[in-house]
Amino acid sequence: MPRPRKWRKVCALPDNKRFGPLDSPADAANAVNMTVDEYETIRLIDLEGFTQEECANQMNISRTTVQGIYDEARRKLAESLVNGKVLYIEGGEYQLCDGRGSGCGGGGCRRHRFGREFEKESEDLENF
Repeated sequence: MPRPRKWRKVCALPDNKRFGPLDSPADAANAVNMTVDEYETIRLIDLEGFTQEECANQMNISRTTVQGIYDEARRKLAESLVNGKVLYIEGGEYQLCDGRGSGCGGGGCRRHRFGREFEKESEDLENF
C-alpha cells in the first residue's frame, strides 16, 4: 500500500484563477491547469525569494517534493505563455495555513499582511 500523500500548506488562494490571452477561447484543448500548490511554489520561490529549502519548510513538505512541484509549475507557465493557452489555477492536495506562521515573505501570513480575513477565504474554498 502506498504512503498517503502529505497535504501541502498554502498561505492563501490566488486572487485570480484564470490567466491568458484575451482573445483565446476557454476550451479544454486550449487550457493548462495548474494546482494551487504549484502556484504556491511559484509565489514563494519566484516572488518572495525563498530557496527551495525555505519553501519546503513553509509548505511542510520535503525539498525534493518542492523541486518536482516547482519544475511542473514552471513547465505549465511556459506552455501557457509560449503556446498562448489559458492558465487555470485550481485543485491539488493542499491545506490553507492558520495564519500563525512566520513565513510568507517574512512578514507573517499573506492573508494578514494584505488585510484578508479567514472567513472570506473559507467561503471561497467551499465554492472552489
